[in-house]
Amino acid sequence: MVYVIVVYDMEADRTRKMLKLLRRYLTHVQFSVFEGEITKGTLEELDGKIQDLLKDGESTIIYELGTESVLDRTVHGEDPTEDERFL
Repeated sequence: MVYVIVVYDMEADRTRKMLKLLRRYLTHVQFSVFEGEITKGTLEELDGKIQDLLKDGESTIIYELGTESVLDRTVHGEDPTEDERFL
């Protein structure tokens, strides 16, 4: 398992497509930011789907960490990931 943070920049009228895709794999934490734990194989699958979805001028960045424990994460306000941990 790896912990990933995915950020994207797309045309405003197309963001719903990326939002829908990423919600199937990760937790939505900000407007265009997702994070969560995922297997290497599933990450490769997701990476291919992201590449297929992007048009010229759009981009994503995937930050891959070995585990969540190496991430120093500070949240001010409500943490969107808190609800996910208790499902």
